[in-house]
Amino acid sequence: MKYALLLYGDERRWAAATEAEIEELSAAHGRFTDMLTARGAYLGGEELDLSTTAVTVRTGGGRTLHTDGPYAETAEHLGGFYLVEARDLDEAIEFATACPEEIVEIRPVVEYQG
Repeated sequence: MKYALLLYGDERRWAAATEAEIEELSAAHGRFTDMLTARGAYLGGEELDLSTTAVTVRTGGGRTLHTDGPYAETAEHLGGFYLVEARDLDEAIEFATACPEEIVEIRPVVEYQG
């Protein structure tokens, strides 16, 4: 089954990180991706730009409204994701636990036939 591992974090902490901390986190993500790949679980993933670059689009009633910035006022923002293949939720939780990010939301991917 496919799962999305959604990575959340405090962008202020990232902005205050030293170059060494950024390099270590990048290396940790490299090791995590290597582990997923070795287990045949890695399907893809990307880092997202800062929430301040987001645009929220709302449609309805024949109108379209777009708003700059993040949708929600919160300390943690979506910063990236991994798409993985796991045999079940327990294995997806195992992967999330090994991820170098502190907050990982696991969402099953709905797969349509045809």
